[in-house]
Amino acid sequence: MRRNVPLRDRVAVAILDAAAAELAQRGQSVSMAEVATAAGVGRTTLYRYFPNRESLLETLAEEACAELIGKLADAGLDGVPVAEALARVSRIAVGQAAKYQALMRVCCKPDVPDETARQLMAPLVALFARGSAEGVWRGDLGSDALLDLYMALLEGALGHALHSKLGVEPAAAAITSLFLQGARAQHRPGPRPEATSSLAEGF
Repeated sequence: MRRNVPLRDRVAVAILDAAAAELAQRGQSVSMAEVATAAGVGRTTLYRYFPNRESLLETLAEEACAELIGKLADAGLDGVPVAEALARVSRIAVGQAAKYQALMRVCCKPDVPDETARQLMAPLVALFARGSAEGVWRGDLGSDALLDLYMALLEGALGHALHSKLGVEPAAAAITSLFLQGARAQHRPGPRPEATSSLAEGF
């Protein structure tokens, strides 16, 4: 996980990693005592870092967002074709969902600060704008509308735990291919050479 400055303490890191793992295994029933045991710390230490369950879950949600922002920043989206960049985004998003699905169930949909949301969306906004500028996308919808449609497809697939049914890689590939089939610009093929010759011979 990427860590911000206050969480570089290895004890806090161990607690958060343990919490993520325990949530994945036990879901909403996980207790603070079980998190402490999994992290190898006493309950007094756990409560010194996280005074209650809510503060632990909130910090874990912040960490999930920070990790996602970092992975998107490291994905090299600007250096590859739009279709490959989109595939990378899908793989990252599905992988994160698989890791933090239990957290999302417990917290429902955690509130994301505006600045965090902006950082999360900035690479996608830039990617979809580049797709429009390069003529990758269909021309009847703007890049904002296409991004909204991609996000709706992604959120729907993650909400139905497609990664659990298909696996992370197949789920990411399915999301990417389904979106690209509908969003990619359609280039009409020109007449075949033999058809052109036949027409010319008729005059």
